[in-house]
Amino acid sequence: MANPVLIGQYVETHSIIHRLDPRTKLISLFIFMLSLIWLNTGISYIVASLFVVMIVGITRIPVVIFWRGLIPLVVILLFTFVYNMLFTEGTVIWSWGWLYITIEGLENGVRLVWRIILLVILAAILTLTTKPLTLAYGLEKLMYPLGKLNVPIEQFSLMIVIAIRFIPTILEELERILLAQKARGYDITTLRLPQRVLAYTPILVPLLFTIVQRAEHLSDAIDARAYGKGKGRTSYRQLQWQSIDYIVMIIAILIALGLLLLNIMNI
Repeated sequence: MANPVLIGQYVETHSIIHRLDPRTKLISLFIFMLSLIWLNTGISYIVASLFVVMIVGITRIPVVIFWRGLIPLVVILLFTFVYNMLFTEGTVIWSWGWLYITIEGLENGVRLVWRIILLVILAAILTLTTKPLTLAYGLEKLMYPLGKLNVPIEQFSLMIVIAIRFIPTILEELERILLAQKARGYDITTLRLPQRVLAYTPILVPLLFTIVQRAEHLSDAIDARAYGKGKGRTSYRQLQWQSIDYIVMIIAILIALGLLLLNIMNI
């Protein structure tokens, strides 16, 4: 797995998480992510982090993959921390002109960065342990009641999974273009930061052209298999709830309620 992007990759390790029903993963992930939004105490952050670390260990996926996948987010995380640090009112501990740093700003910055990391890791666990087609099938089954209202759930689920799967593909195309330029003696990494930002602009044209070309090929492949609107299609492997699925969902609900209780008690 050379691509550093977490979202959209799949790594087979034959763990319990891999064998779970995709609907179980989606429901449990939604419940736990919802509980992360309401975190506001140090103990709740620690408990949530320990739970996420435990899930990562159960997946048997090397930790280096998660660590490498967080590297592209460093700029976003740094911007989030600095923005909250400089523009949150409270007890000032340092100031220079119109700039000031507050204790509340530092706390908010750490909390937001911490929360983003946990959310990204959880989303990555879903895609790293679930095949794209299986994930699409699980989404389709979960949204089945909407089909009664003539909502194109088959097309919607397939569109979401394809969009997720295209994230690493787009980065692979970008790396291929950069390697082609480097082979011609033009290495963007040797430029200074302002020049490097401007140098990426001409790359967007071939990148967009390649993406559109891949999308057309994918559309032709779907049409060639007579997918159509996807309605009434059957699957070779039918999804069935197992006892482990119910246990995992119960654990996810209990953890979410525990985090909510910690927040209410302000522990």
